[in-house]
Amino acid sequence: MSNAFRRRPLFSAPPPVKPVRKRRWLSFLRGSLRRICTALGAMMLLSMLFSCVLVTAVTPKGDGAKGMPDRMVLLMPLEKEYPEHHAFSYRKKEPSLREVTAALDAARTDTRVKGIVASLRGASYNMAQLYELRAAVKRFRESGKFAYFYTTSFAEEGQGLGSYYLASSFAEIWMQPTGALSLPGVKAEMPFARDLLTKVGVTPDVFARKEYKNVFESFAATGMSDATREVMTAMVGDIALELSGDIAADRKIAPESLQSLIDMGLLLDQEALKAGLIDKLDYADTLTGIIQKEVTGNADSDEAIFVDIGHYAQDVTKQAGAKAGAKAGKKPKVALVYAVGTIVPHTATAGMPGVFMGGPQISATEMGMTLNEAIDDKDIKVIVLRIDSPGGSPAASETLRWKIMRAQAKGKKVIVSMGEAAASGGYWMAAPADRIFATPLTLTGSIGVAGGKFVIADLWKKLGVNWDDVSWGENAGMWSMNEVFSESGRARYGAMMDSVYDSFVERVAEGRKIDPVKAEALARGRVWTGRQAKERGLVDEIGGLDAALDYAATQAGAQDRHGITLEILPKPETAMERLIRLIEMQSGMGQWFSSIMGDAHVATHADEYMVYNRVTVR
Repeated sequence: MSNAFRRRPLFSAPPPVKPVRKRRWLSFLRGSLRRICTALGAMMLLSMLFSCVLVTAVTPKGDGAKGMPDRMVLLMPLEKEYPEHHAFSYRKKEPSLREVTAALDAARTDTRVKGIVASLRGASYNMAQLYELRAAVKRFRESGKFAYFYTTSFAEEGQGLGSYYLASSFAEIWMQPTGALSLPGVKAEMPFARDLLTKVGVTPDVFARKEYKNVFESFAATGMSDATREVMTAMVGDIALELSGDIAADRKIAPESLQSLIDMGLLLDQEALKAGLIDKLDYADTLTGIIQKEVTGNADSDEAIFVDIGHYAQDVTKQAGAKAGAKAGKKPKVALVYAVGTIVPHTATAGMPGVFMGGPQISATEMGMTLNEAIDDKDIKVIVLRIDSPGGSPAASETLRWKIMRAQAKGKKVIVSMGEAAASGGYWMAAPADRIFATPLTLTGSIGVAGGKFVIADLWKKLGVNWDDVSWGENAGMWSMNEVFSESGRARYGAMMDSVYDSFVERVAEGRKIDPVKAEALARGRVWTGRQAKERGLVDEIGGLDAALDYAATQAGAQDRHGITLEILPKPETAMERLIRLIEMQSGMGQWFSSIMGDAHVATHADEYMVYNRVTVR
């Protein structure tokens, strides 16, 4: 044993330890990586600083677009998915989903706006977004203004039934000659990689509560279980019912006739026209001329009448802000809090591993502070929580559930609006809300828990790497990726899983005010569509964010969402705030590289990360 570890007085200084020659390469590599990271970080920060200065210089003072024409047509170029919420206040390339629907609502009574035209350019939207966009378009059409939808084809760049579902809400659908209409129906596919993992030497050692919790099934099985097939069949059937019902009603086609067209899968241009699914086969220039003549009286007019809906949305936001400022204190205040992403205890900056997981995250720490801001603001009467999350950490979900209950204890109503998904941890967080809104196509529920680890001992053998160890404690290797759970470890892990599951069901029963036995029957890890959840009492209302805001407004004493002052949280970061965060992140990366290059820190850091991520609610 080294002198450094022999018994010595507790508070005495440790004797010097001679450097070990065989580890000089480790010190050299650690130093090199640190210098490289410092250099890269400096270049990144200089680039960001330059961007901040440039953005400040070129951004016009004030919000919104300048010089809106006296008569205009809103253009919706469907190129990218509209985000739920903008994290940054600068260089917004696309309006948010709420900004688009708000712009369409404002355009209904704006005498300058004569109509709208959407142009499909390869965008792909999730089902909940399609539902909310359709609803906004249909409300716009109630004004009597024209609404055209144009595409060269519904059968390119992955377009199909979803795109047509949105198009069917418009008054007229135009398609370019030789285009095609893809209506392939609805299909859910799952990959199963168990055989591949076996070949490479990876063993899934996973748990689930209960039979419908299939988050790890793709890795642990070679095909769908009966429970998974039951859920997927029910979900596909419900989604198909919603899509086909709305399309048939909008296009005034008998449901059985639409079903036969969908069974064909692909319709050529003349077939789609004859079936009544397309109104006109012609070119974009022709439609442009018709719109120009309708608005200006001259098909060849050079008057600039087309305004991007993003620019119009900025103008609407600016005007709304000016009106709100003039009537400050007269309108009740409602907070709109966005919770988008995987739920984690803390934002992964200094800890870094979460950065490599990808996708947005809901930090319980930061979201908790955001909710505290809304709770402590005496002017805020109601909180609307917009959730779009597949779940995550049970502990983090419980933290956010408690924040909602704290708001209620302060006398504030909490209304939840579910986006594409509010499943597992997302539903855990939502359960105590006073009112829950979901679209018919929202995926929710999944009241269950799954966890475990992937054992890669055989993979190391295939790579020619041998591991050895010493340990203290019967379950010291419980989190090791080199061995499966022991009988004792499996029992303890199972006990934790049971505890999390029982707590989840208990909180659902309490929050939704339903019998615990019924809550258990609705749980078991099963995912429901919004329509199915509504029928079972897991959701109160079918509707999008606008419907939730209207309801929140009535709870705050207003007639609808137009009669409230809306406080959006978290507030988007400015360019300078983003720069400061990057500086903090650079510091965190340096600490992380330092930690992973040190012997003793690797296991500790990994264990800390695994402890709160091992059991996930997804």
